[in-house]
Amino acid sequence: MSNPRFSIIPAWIVTDGRLKGSDLKVLCLLGTHTNKEGWCRRSQVKMAEQLGCGRSTVQDSLNRLADIGAVEKRKVESVDGRDSAHWYRVILDRALSSNAFSAWEADDEKEFGPISGASAVAPPAGIPAPPAGPEAAPPAGSGPAPINDSSLTSNLNEEERERDRNDEGEENPKALEKRFRKWWSTWPTYATDTETTTRRAWLDLTAEQRKTCEYRTAEYLAAAKASGRKFSKAAATYLSERAWERLGERTGSAAQASSPEPYTAYSRAGRALLLAELLKPERHLTLNPIEQKIIEDKPEKRDLIWRDKREKQGWPEASKLIETTQQRRRFNVPARIVAIGQSFDKVKVGGDVWQAWQRLHHRRCWPWLAAPEGLEWMQFPRLPDGIEDLDEACDMALGEFDAALREGRGNDNAA
Repeated sequence: MSNPRFSIIPAWIVTDGRLKGSDLKVLCLLGTHTNKEGWCRRSQVKMAEQLGCGRSTVQDSLNRLADIGAVEKRKVESVDGRDSAHWYRVILDRALSSNAFSAWEADDEKEFGPISGASAVAPPAGIPAPPAGPEAAPPAGSGPAPINDSSLTSNLNEEERERDRNDEGEENPKALEKRFRKWWSTWPTYATDTETTTRRAWLDLTAEQRKTCEYRTAEYLAAAKASGRKFSKAAATYLSERAWERLGERTGSAAQASSPEPYTAYSRAGRALLLAELLKPERHLTLNPIEQKIIEDKPEKRDLIWRDKREKQGWPEASKLIETTQQRRRFNVPARIVAIGQSFDKVKVGGDVWQAWQRLHHRRCWPWLAAPEGLEWMQFPRLPDGIEDLDEACDMALGEFDAALREGRGNDNAA
């Protein structure tokens, strides 16, 4: 695992809203040194030196990555009780053989044996560790990359893939496994599903059912997203229930009518999708050790810390829509939500109604989409007539919007 050229990490983690600070850098560093089973043994002190940060920063990131489900930790107990580098696994949905650690220990013990008393001392919090030396990194060798895992990146060229299809046959185990992994990687709960159960359900299907499943899964996911419901169906459940069969046959005109269009959250349709995401249940959150320590030392900061955490992490899909809009990019909005948003009103930025909507977001700890310089109007649900209290009017308008969403969800046949 010396002179690594690549870092192998799961793709889903890159856009996860729970990442903070140096989390992704720590994960990439682990992925740089991982073996083909996903494990590596690293010293937190050395990692901090490589990243130019304190050991506590690395430790916090490792704890957070473990909580998210991107990293698994295995503690190493040294004979004399001194601190020793631990094993870390960048989770790649792989089963580990029982004797794997014994095989790896012999190779890595020399470099990652018990840490001496002098090197085990962590730098004080807030003070970065010394930067890496100025010498240039060694050039990439002429040999193959250190990780060559066919389940992550295929090394087959197009001619070989064609040979698999023509000579070996469609139901050949090798080709079938490729199809399974390609399909499974597109499923929303891929990162948390059990591989063995999902593969068994896949193999239980007939050849024709697998073809239909591959063809209609994207359509099923689009219909489920358009319904506004939180997606939680495991891949194995979807396969065993053959849920795609409940979609029914759709005509070309119907499919065209439900095709999404690109918008930003400054538009009626974009704002409608943003509010639809905010009206979904809040993600379950827990405090990390640093936040718990701050609250223990200064209880008066409890509400402030929880508010900040909820606004940033409580509704990750809504936060992504806000970030996409602020980056001047567009996103797709289901036709049903586009239609509901057509009744929204233009609201003067900085005006009384705009401020009332801002207060509503603050009361609910929702993330707020700020207006960029030069934007005069933003879109919100139309306020009911005859209500003088703007805060009450905004609450009622939001309730009417939620009722319209629920009415549409009741007609969904893909859940």
